[in-house]
Amino acid sequence: MKSHLLSAADLTHEDALLVLDTAEELARLADRPIKKLPTLRGRTVVNLFFEDSTRTRISFEAAAKRLSADVINFSAKGSSVAKGESLKDTALTLEAMGADAVVVRHHASGAPHRLAHSGWIRGAVVNAGDGTHEHPTQALLDAFTMRRRLNAGPGEHQATVGTDLAGRRVTIVGDVLHSRVARSNVLLLHTLGAEVTLVAPPTLFPVGVDAWPCVTSYDLDGELAKSDVVMMLRVQRERMAPAGGGFFPSAREYSRRYGLDGRRMAMLPDHAIVMHPGPMNRGMEIAAEVADSARSTIVEQVTNGVSVRMAVLYLLLSGASEGESA
Repeated sequence: MKSHLLSAADLTHEDALLVLDTAEELARLADRPIKKLPTLRGRTVVNLFFEDSTRTRISFEAAAKRLSADVINFSAKGSSVAKGESLKDTALTLEAMGADAVVVRHHASGAPHRLAHSGWIRGAVVNAGDGTHEHPTQALLDAFTMRRRLNAGPGEHQATVGTDLAGRRVTIVGDVLHSRVARSNVLLLHTLGAEVTLVAPPTLFPVGVDAWPCVTSYDLDGELAKSDVVMMLRVQRERMAPAGGGFFPSAREYSRRYGLDGRRMAMLPDHAIVMHPGPMNRGMEIAAEVADSARSTIVEQVTNGVSVRMAVLYLLLSGASEGESA
């Protein structure tokens, strides 16, 4: 792996499988009475969050602590950032504190890249979501979840080591325009051999989507019967001002055309699974009966996120610590 994880495009096929296979090994910790390893003892991981987050921040915190790293949680609210401190000065402060890794979520697309290549921080930088750009660890945990559900044998709870998602058909539905999850998933799933179809209203596709390694469609019903995975995206109304912002006529109309309800779920193949990166707008892009069904992997995704983020931190930091101790 490279020294940072900024984009799903940073990962080669070999890199991606290494993260997924390492996460499989680390997931076994969940079954142990003591769920900690001493691997990153003495290392400091900073969660630098300029945007609100629940799942991602807590997941990275749990991952670092299970590897015995020291964790500093930094929120822009109530900090010097709220007083006008620049990203550079914040970064220099973290460097002075001895941060070995900085997990950053920022409202500006490209902020993690700026942090990684500016020379302000010598440690590893992990992109935990930047604007509408990317969210690579979400794509990794999604791929991990797909591999476990689709590639595990009967009665097994983990995927075979070294397997990818070749030939699997993944349909990603909804607000692609504002979704960093969609972009990272398209890139990573393509690397892992999956065939990806994006489904959305014309107004919710970004400019340049034709260059992405996927196909696009406006017809959800036409894609369901041939899908192994359907991933529903949250409609990000906070990025549409005023609410809806003319991107679609109404919430009811959006749900009718692009929401996943019980009728549509019945159109899926028997083995197909339903995913959502969260948080959900229940009743809009996904019905409660679908979100809570046996086909849904939404809770599993949260659990798997800890194992995957442990793998990312382990692979980025353990090599450096081994090299120093040699």
